[in-house]
Amino acid sequence: MDVEIRDAVWADAAMVAELDRRTWSPDSAVMPRPGPDDMSFDAAHPPEDYMVAVLEDRIVGYVRLVQPVRLPSGAHVRQIQGLAVDPAEQGRGLGRVLLDAACERARQQGARRITLRVLSTNPRAIRLYERAGFTVEGVLPGEFHIEDRYVDDVLMGRSLL
Repeated sequence: MDVEIRDAVWADAAMVAELDRRTWSPDSAVMPRPGPDDMSFDAAHPPEDYMVAVLEDRIVGYVRLVQPVRLPSGAHVRQIQGLAVDPAEQGRGLGRVLLDAACERARQQGARRITLRVLSTNPRAIRLYERAGFTVEGVLPGEFHIEDRYVDDVLMGRSLL
């Protein structure tokens, strides 16, 4: 696959938002379904936190990487707070490419660890993360109530050393 991974820019906002609408599922998202006017980037979610996968001038995936605790004591940790792959491109290894890019970016930023949270109702994502070296580090039982069911929040992480 001839995909380019690059930093997101404000001009990507509409395409990233459209990707969010196409990939939203109650099995993978704690936020409500995005509406037609919802945008992905804002002051709390600037494009600088995102890397996008571009294929033939289309954004077909993204990963959002942040320092979850914005204190010096947490500077060694990065967290993936969003990963999406266009449904038409799933199963071709793009999720793994984005994960590897996020791990490399985290290393470049001086991180020693990378973490993420995933819903227990998303076994496909859990398998992807496990294949990329993440392990389950904890489970918050019934942490979310989504579409009339309680869903566990699975905490995963890995070393970057």
